[in-house]
Amino acid sequence: MRYPAAETAEKHQRILDEASRLFRERGFAGVSVGEIMKATGLTHGPFYNHFASKQALMAEGIRHASEKTLTDLRAVPGTGEGRSAYVARYLSADHRDAPGQGCLMAALACEISREPEVKRSFTLHLKTYIDTFTRHFPWPRKQDARGDAIRMLSSMVGALILARAVDDDVLADEILREVKSKLG
Repeated sequence: MRYPAAETAEKHQRILDEASRLFRERGFAGVSVGEIMKATGLTHGPFYNHFASKQALMAEGIRHASEKTLTDLRAVPGTGEGRSAYVARYLSADHRDAPGQGCLMAALACEISREPEVKRSFTLHLKTYIDTFTRHFPWPRKQDARGDAIRMLSSMVGALILARAVDDDVLADEILREVKSKLG
């Protein structure tokens, strides 16, 4: 039975939304195709009508999360104050505690390094993010804006990864606070 194109597209979008969230929450290996389909309210069977494999879903899930991340970044005022507010939101306990709704780089970069099928999607996201981050905000040294953007992004992602990895909320908060104080 064939479904109308709009209904098929809506189901595809739901699968991507849930897969992207679940991958960021539990990692690629921590979630099965069946769990993703169940989270969308669909059965396992139609999965292969949408994706050739779980790896194909992983790559498209990265692209999907990237689009949302870049849209959110572009919505921030392109000022020094906007950049400071962006850094503060990124390096917050709320962001730390909600990986499924947060940064795909902090949630999945370590896993992506072991998943050759998704490296291309991640690389494209990172390049686009760096370019957007560099162009969107003013930087103190215009001649080294890209370098400043890469250093800031690397510090933010690293701090979030470390804050999520420890089982000590006081230390996690300290990591976020210290990095935020140097970047804000």
